[in-house]
Amino acid sequence: MRNMSARGALQLAVIAAFGLLFVLPLWWVSISAFRPEDDIFRYLNPLSLWTFFPNRVTFEHIVTLWTSPFARAIFNSLFVAIATVAGGLVVCTLAAFALAVIEFPGRSLVFTIMIVSFLIPFDAIAVPLYNVMRGFGLQNSYLGLILPGIGNGLTVFLLRQFFLGLPSDLREAGMIDGMGYFQIFWRIYLPLSVPALISAGLIMFIFQWQAYLWPLLIAPATEYKVAAVAIAQFSSAYDVNFGVIFAGAMFVSLIPMVILVAFQQYFTTSVAATGGKE
Repeated sequence: MRNMSARGALQLAVIAAFGLLFVLPLWWVSISAFRPEDDIFRYLNPLSLWTFFPNRVTFEHIVTLWTSPFARAIFNSLFVAIATVAGGLVVCTLAAFALAVIEFPGRSLVFTIMIVSFLIPFDAIAVPLYNVMRGFGLQNSYLGLILPGIGNGLTVFLLRQFFLGLPSDLREAGMIDGMGYFQIFWRIYLPLSVPALISAGLIMFIFQWQAYLWPLLIAPATEYKVAAVAIAQFSSAYDVNFGVIFAGAMFVSLIPMVILVAFQQYFTTSVAATGGKE
């Protein structure tokens, strides 16, 4: 028992050390948002107590950040991410159900194409997609920001795997009771899929929240800029306002962090369940 306790303590110490390594950069960025500009990089070499705890505090960067168009950019990011999750869950859930339950010609081919789609880097299709969106007049619009995120191949894959893990007896019982495919989806599969839906929603939210290249291309106008693009505007060829950039990065990181912590139980449960298949 003593050996097991020592081993457990060692494992806990190793886990804590790795956790600290991941947290420290975010902590340093966050406290740097409250430092005077001259102090941000002063204590990096050599490392000292003041590297991770400011000896002088200022709120100048926070005030500068929130008196700039950043507040509108945060609203844009939230609106676009939430709208993408709402629309994307409808599209991806129905697609995943069809690929998991409904037998139709070419189903395997459709699934293969979908798998390949989310393996292609978005940078490779960004410019052709921009030309298509511009042709439809969707430049500088919320719709142009939202539409590419609705069809998420990874989300469809995870939801499909979850649906495949549900007992087929449920579907057969529904058919015996005279239900159609949509009724089976709505009344049987959907209520059982809450953890998977929350997990899929989190994935889509993070994908859209951290997007930079696409919002930069499709919505350069100030009233449609998202948070990631707005932060980049605080740097130029001649000057970089690191304090304001770090302040923006702190707030941009805080929102998805809170959401992930709040729903982490559903996320881990869903990911664990996607491996099951009858």
